[in-house]
Amino acid sequence: MFQAVVIFLILLFSLLPLRPLDQESTPTAEEPRPNIAAPLPGQALQGSVPVSGRMRLPEFRGDELSCNYQDEPRRTWFLIKTFDEPVDDGLLTDWDTTTLTDGIYQLRLVVHREGGRQPVEILIPGLRVRNYTPIETETPAPTATPQPGDTPVPTPTPTVTSTPIPLTSTPLPTNAAMISGSEIATSMGEGVLVVGLAFAVGGVYLGLRGLLRRRRNR
Repeated sequence: MFQAVVIFLILLFSLLPLRPLDQESTPTAEEPRPNIAAPLPGQALQGSVPVSGRMRLPEFRGDELSCNYQDEPRRTWFLIKTFDEPVDDGLLTDWDTTTLTDGIYQLRLVVHREGGRQPVEILIPGLRVRNYTPIETETPAPTATPQPGDTPVPTPTPTVTSTPIPLTSTPLPTNAAMISGSEIATSMGEGVLVVGLAFAVGGVYLGLRGLLRRRRNR
C-alpha cells in the first residue's frame, strides 16, 4: 500500500508544470549594466568635473553618487548627489572638486532597486584632485627606434661669432692741483724777490742799529 502511494505521488508531480528558477538576485544577460564613463581611474581633476555614465536598471528605485578620500581607513563617504530618475548614457552631475583637499579620491555610484534586490555599486578609484598642487608630469610617449639603414639627419650646430666692440677713450677731468711750468717759474721768481727784500730789510735794520749804538757811546 505504501509503495502504491509513493508511485502515485511521483506520477502526480511529474505531470505538474515546472516553475521557472527565481532570477531576482541574478540579472539576465540582456539587463543593462550601470557604469561611470567619466572621469576615468587615475585621472587628474581640477575645478568642476563632469561625471557621466548610466544608472538605469529594472525596478530602479533611486541611486546616489558619493566620494571619499581613498587613503582614509574609515572609508567615510561624502554624498555628492541623489537621483530619483535613472540616466541613460548621459551627464550625471558636475562634481565641484574645489571644496576638497588635494589628494587621491574615489567615486562610488550605488543603484538601489525595488523588491529587496541587492543594490549595484560602481567604484572609480585613483582620482587625483590637484586644485592647489601641481599635476604630476605624465609619462612621455616612447620615441621611435631608428631602423637599420636609416641615416639620421645631423642637426646643424649654430656658429657663434664674436663682434669686436670698438674701444673709445674717455678724457679724464682736468686736475685742479696740476701746475704748469710757467706758473712754477713765476712762483720761484716771486720767492727769490721776497727773500732778497727780507735780506735787504734785515741789513738796513742791522746798519741802523749799529749806527745808533756808536752815537750813544760817544
